[in-house]
Parts: sequence; C-alpha cells; structure tokens
Amino acid sequence: MKVKECMCNDVCCVKPNTNLSQVAKLMSEKHVGCIPVCDENNSICGIVTDRDILLRAIACEKDTKNCPVSDVMTTNVCTCTEDDEITNAESKMSQNQIRRLPVCDKNNKVVGILTLGDLVQNDRELGKQEVCDTIEGICDCNGHKNAE
Repeated sequence: MKVKECMCNDVCCVKPNTNLSQVAKLMSEKHVGCIPVCDENNSICGIVTDRDILLRAIACEKDTKNCPVSDVMTTNVCTCTEDDEITNAESKMSQNQIRRLPVCDKNNKVVGILTLGDLVQNDRELGKQEVCDTIEGICDCNGHKNAE
C-alpha cells in the first residue's frame, strides 16, 4: 500500500513568523495536533505540535501573541512522499518515535500528513500486527530518541 492511499490530504500550513496564538487557534479550529511550517517557497522548514506550544512556550512563559512559531518548531523534520510504501513510512515513524509524518512532493511542498490514526483506520489493509508494532516502536521509551 502507498502512503497516498492512507494519508490525510487536507493539511493547513503556517509561515515561520506566524504567532503561536494564531497557530493554537488554527489547531483548535481544524481539530489537529500539529501543523507543518513552510517557508516563502511553500517548502517545509519545520513542524509544530500542540505539545511544542505547551512545553516550549507556555511552560517557559512566552507571550504567545508575540512569539513566532519558528521559536518553538522542530526544524529537523522527518518526511515521506505520497508514493512511498506505507511500510517505509511506518518504519520512519517507529524509528524516530513520531506520531505524525508530513508527506511532501519532490519540491519539498507538503501534500498531506500521515498519522497514527490513519494507520489504525487502515489496519485491515496494513495488518493489525504491523500497526501494533509501529505504535509500540513509537511509544518505546528504551533506546529511542524523543522526537515529539
């Protein structure tokens, strides 16, 4: 199965100078836990999660109306393409302990996002054990780095 058969292709992105208050409101409106950050060429340059906002801004008492998302986003973004095999994407998610994987085209523009929820919704096609193994890898606290 290809990533494009499983991913969500309705993804909103923000610019690096968008303030955290606006990003949080957008997350609330769209019912999402992360938003890709794209540069002036619409290429991905980061990703921000609700957890990033909480731990890197709120807990540090930053002013969310004046703090740009670039101050708290993750810049070393792991991505995949829509033509990647889902097993490769699952492997990236598991190895990097990430719950959401941006899907980019050949120009590094975001075309979708693959989430744990997408994998679970497609567990019949993907195989329940494979999905469980991916979730276990993401949640493993022993020997993996924390990416989210």
